[in-house]
Amino acid sequence: MNLVVVSNRVARGKPNEPMTGGLAAALLPVVEHSGAIWVGSSGRVRDGHQKEPFAEIEALGSGAIATLDLPAAHYGGYYEGFANSALWPALHSRSDLIRVSRDDYVSYREVNAFMARALMRFRKPKTAFWVQDYHFLALGAELRDLSVDDPIGFFLHTPWPVAAVMQGVPHHRELITAMLAYDLIGFQTEEDRQNFLSYVGGELGLAVEDGIVLSQHGRTRCEVFPIGIDAEKFAAYAAKSASHPDVSRLRRSLNGERLAIGVDRLDYSKGLVNRISAFDRLWTEQPQFSRSISLLQIANPSRGGIEAYGNLQNEVARLVTDVNGRHGEVDWTPIRYLNKGFSQAVLAGLYRTAQVGVVTPLHDGMNLVAKEYVAAQNPADPGVLVLSKFAGAANELDTALLVNPHDIDGMARAIAVAAAMPLTERKMRWDAMMKKLRGHTIQQWSADFVAELEKCRTEKAAVAPLVSQPPQALRWLKSAISGVRLI
Repeated sequence: MNLVVVSNRVARGKPNEPMTGGLAAALLPVVEHSGAIWVGSSGRVRDGHQKEPFAEIEALGSGAIATLDLPAAHYGGYYEGFANSALWPALHSRSDLIRVSRDDYVSYREVNAFMARALMRFRKPKTAFWVQDYHFLALGAELRDLSVDDPIGFFLHTPWPVAAVMQGVPHHRELITAMLAYDLIGFQTEEDRQNFLSYVGGELGLAVEDGIVLSQHGRTRCEVFPIGIDAEKFAAYAAKSASHPDVSRLRRSLNGERLAIGVDRLDYSKGLVNRISAFDRLWTEQPQFSRSISLLQIANPSRGGIEAYGNLQNEVARLVTDVNGRHGEVDWTPIRYLNKGFSQAVLAGLYRTAQVGVVTPLHDGMNLVAKEYVAAQNPADPGVLVLSKFAGAANELDTALLVNPHDIDGMARAIAVAAAMPLTERKMRWDAMMKKLRGHTIQQWSADFVAELEKCRTEKAAVAPLVSQPPQALRWLKSAISGVRLI
């Protein structure tokens, strides 16, 4: 089977370049080793005069990547508009941050249709399409409108919220109906899957049985596929990077004190304000930890054109300055705050240097940083993971110190416990987590999804569509032209 993987962005896997996010880091080994073609945005836009989408193709391991310049007229409304100012906040249960216009939705659908046309050149006999994440919820329907009857699967890397939150997204009914053109929809956790099934059963009134939704498209199977990492590869990175200049300088600068580390995109879902407040509370309430543990917080800015992100960047910077001003000394900085990315190889060494990993998102689909931190540890002297119970990773890494990221005092206590934990307990907790990581690798994740996609497409082919309906793309375009309000 020829596999075509689709996402908004791609990664080229250069070991000394920063990764652009958890999704890119996760898909890289899948494409390198499976021979798949990975299609995504080039990061550039062009005007609408080209007749067909143009793709640049280059080798990536045994696979290849193909990058497209997206249409300039619609990119802003698609990316900063509907995808990241409507879907992202809703998927992370922050409907109060939804800021979107009608034109943004039109642009979102236009880019999904543009990508569908671009994918046709990669279609061969026995091709399967595997679409990634919230940028392309409607891509499956657009492919069906182009008469594609190949297997099409979708995996959501974010959480899926309760129905009441999703109902706050403009055009939610039409958009989620379009999602059901996929043969297989994968989620990070059982809670995410149940929230989705509750929506389609309650809001759309569709029949749901054993995780299978029956719609005008036929059968759509909904399953859970917790994403993993290549734990052994990351451990090798960590051991090798001990001599990297960045890692060596960090180690020398500690002067024997313990280090906690946080690595996140600068995003309101990551709980950075609460995390920094927890360290502030620790140093205030338990002054014995002053000068004995510091925080290295790496927070790479993103989506700077969206107001909520600009506000967050200013808030976090002010808070770090305030905490350092109150707790710092002439020869000690409590929080080292860096707004830049690092390669996976360097990050592995930084993780290994830190005795405490703090991964405390308010809501996260999985959070691969948690898994990377565990994999990077020295087996003879592992650090302790402090992990939000609202991250998908908490379902697997249950021997971490699980915390409520809204409980500042509770997080401060957990950090103190982690910093003082004896070696025997640290090794016991780490061994249990590593066993989980080795048993649920990124390679197993992709293999399980593709195998299930082949299976459920065979099942779907045996069942005719229940109702004859106009194609999804045609329905939304007619509605947009007529000015009818869609909900």
